[in-house]
Amino acid sequence: MTTAAEKARQFIENETQFHLGCLPTEQSNPLSRGLSGVLQKNTADGIRLLQRVDREIVEPAKKVFASKEFAKMLAAILRALDNGGKIVFSGCGATGRLSILLESAWREFWQGFKQDKKDKRDFCEQMENSVFSIMTGGDYALVRSVENFEDYQQFGRRQAQDLNIKKGDVLIAISEGGETSSVIGTIHECVDRGAEVFFLFNNPADVLCENVQRSREVITHEKVTVIPLYSGPMAVAGSTRMQATTFEMLAAGAALELALGEIIKREFPASPAVAQASPDKYTQCFTGLLEDFGKDDAVAQLAALTELEAEVYRQGARVTYYAGSCLLDIFTDTTERAPTFMLPPFRKCDDAISPASWAFVKHPCLPTGEAWLHTYRRAPRCLEWTPEDYKNMKAPENLIANPPKLRKEELFKFMIGCEDDSSRYEKPGSLATFVCAGKECEEIYADKNHPMQKGFKSAAAKFSRQAVFFIGSKGAALARENGFCLAAKLPESGLRLWDRLAVKLAFNTISTATMGLLGRLSGNWMAHVEASNKKLIDRSTRLISELAGLSYNDACLKLHEALEELKKLPAGAERPSPVQKTLEMIAWTNS
Repeated sequence: MTTAAEKARQFIENETQFHLGCLPTEQSNPLSRGLSGVLQKNTADGIRLLQRVDREIVEPAKKVFASKEFAKMLAAILRALDNGGKIVFSGCGATGRLSILLESAWREFWQGFKQDKKDKRDFCEQMENSVFSIMTGGDYALVRSVENFEDYQQFGRRQAQDLNIKKGDVLIAISEGGETSSVIGTIHECVDRGAEVFFLFNNPADVLCENVQRSREVITHEKVTVIPLYSGPMAVAGSTRMQATTFEMLAAGAALELALGEIIKREFPASPAVAQASPDKYTQCFTGLLEDFGKDDAVAQLAALTELEAEVYRQGARVTYYAGSCLLDIFTDTTERAPTFMLPPFRKCDDAISPASWAFVKHPCLPTGEAWLHTYRRAPRCLEWTPEDYKNMKAPENLIANPPKLRKEELFKFMIGCEDDSSRYEKPGSLATFVCAGKECEEIYADKNHPMQKGFKSAAAKFSRQAVFFIGSKGAALARENGFCLAAKLPESGLRLWDRLAVKLAFNTISTATMGLLGRLSGNWMAHVEASNKKLIDRSTRLISELAGLSYNDACLKLHEALEELKKLPAGAERPSPVQKTLEMIAWTNS
């Protein structure tokens, strides 16, 4: 059996390409320094610190939208769509969920648009089926991170092969750090297959090229167009689900939406379905959104929701979000809370051992099968890989011997539909919150008999607490009567990009601030983080080094000793953070 010391030495000596402290996205942002302490004193002040970092995206976004690389990506998207090609977004973790969201948004538009376009129904269906996503680990990974998959380029290559990407197609690969192995694997495979390839990432290209060989290989490749989206470190060190993914959603979403507008203009000139816009308009709208979120009333609403959720969790109770059009957007935040803050992940319906997740997402009207189809706007694409497949990909022995269960049947065990689930409300003080954004707010709450409103009222009746959260200016008056409202101007757009960005910003802020109130941040570092892959082992090591005053090598050894201790926990026990466990063991040793 390999000892903790041997595993630590292996990581220190042989995994130097995963020592990523040199990357700005892995470092601490001075704008949010002392975040946890500020939140503990005054929630609203802590939220304003988080918002300061969001505003750092604006100026870099202007440069990206004015760049020839962005114009080239937009032209490539249009060219592929005009010639029957595919647009494929590729990502892992937060960027994988973003990739799924962009595909779903595209499909949602065409599914609605084609209803009254019978004379061009075939064209609409061709467009609907022209955008795809690759999520490392398959669609299952939307709701449960697949451990270690991001560490292997061959897995990304295989997922690109499964989509049969070829010449005439476009790959838009997205990696916050710019070094994710599985995403880089999709780049190599698509270059080999003759597709046009773009690479979006959130660190300076020169820093990546100097320090990470796998990044350098694709950034300097003559057939890869790179679009750096650098805006500085995250508000919480290493939490790239925040500003990095926001910038990516803004840039990639704008390119896709601009292409959509051009297609509608050409093919349906009389249709008002998509307002025409220019790239610089997206920076203006994003700036307006940030300004609205920074107003006193908006900050007060965010603080009130944060304090409510923190109170629920302190009581050992749970939060369940109910949503319709925002369902997928909320998933992208709630799923990521588990590895980011070391919370119990979503639990399958046949799992009687694992603890229930603190937060969950459900549709108030649709049963689970239909709710999943509604979420993806298509049948799920889950991995059906066999032990032989893993062997051919030269995967680690443990994956060959015991492949993870990633099939559609496993995904459908997460009961996101309207079925009753007593685990969500059995704890006294549990909260049911209905979330809607933009035009949907007015549509649902203008009619007391609306199915969504009735479905939520029926489900929420079993909870100790109920709330409604409106995001957008429409329905604000109704919100004052029914719950919380984050008033903001959300321009209507083809992919509902502004609704989606608003939901993302709101939920990133609420979830992060809530964890700060509960002591799961240390300053502006993730004090509770899972060390489930090589990047997170490095991140955990650096945090221990900073907090305990140890060298990197000593911190890595102590972390691996703690990981061995955590293996002794009984099945179903709530697992503490390896970082916190390490710090406790260091304190005990030194006492």
